[in-house]
Amino acid sequence: MSDVPGAPADLLRSLTRAERLLSRRLGAVLADDALTIEAWRVLCLLADGQGHPMSEVSAEASLPPGTLTKLVDQLVDRNLVFRRIDPIDRRRIRAYLTARGRREHARLDERVRASLAELGIPEPGVPPTANLVHQLDDLIGRLDPARQREHADAASPHR
Repeated sequence: MSDVPGAPADLLRSLTRAERLLSRRLGAVLADDALTIEAWRVLCLLADGQGHPMSEVSAEASLPPGTLTKLVDQLVDRNLVFRRIDPIDRRRIRAYLTARGRREHARLDERVRASLAELGIPEPGVPPTANLVHQLDDLIGRLDPARQREHADAASPHR
């Protein structure tokens, strides 16, 4: 791509290629359960048990709202996800995992982690501390304006 090693174009190409190959690998793991990578992203976000507004789920799953609605409808039909009106802002809908969704997420999470371990990708928080996941999360934090605002808000002494 570039004659200069480490050029920005090389970083973009490498990240894109790695994402595609990893998605293909994890997609094969999830295919046995008829789940897509996008559905897996939704289940992972909702696994914290907090319930998330659909707009947040859309952003985290990298899906447009209409596509997310169809996907969540499918997950609801499979009894993995349910929706509720937000108790604070009744105009918003929050999505949650069902009990079955929590069990399925835990089971699939083990399979996904095993697949990543085969690649030698350590889990977050496991040495080496400078692992790939931490480095990419740090890069995303520096590139994503929403995360920059969250970080600035959290660091504000007026909170």
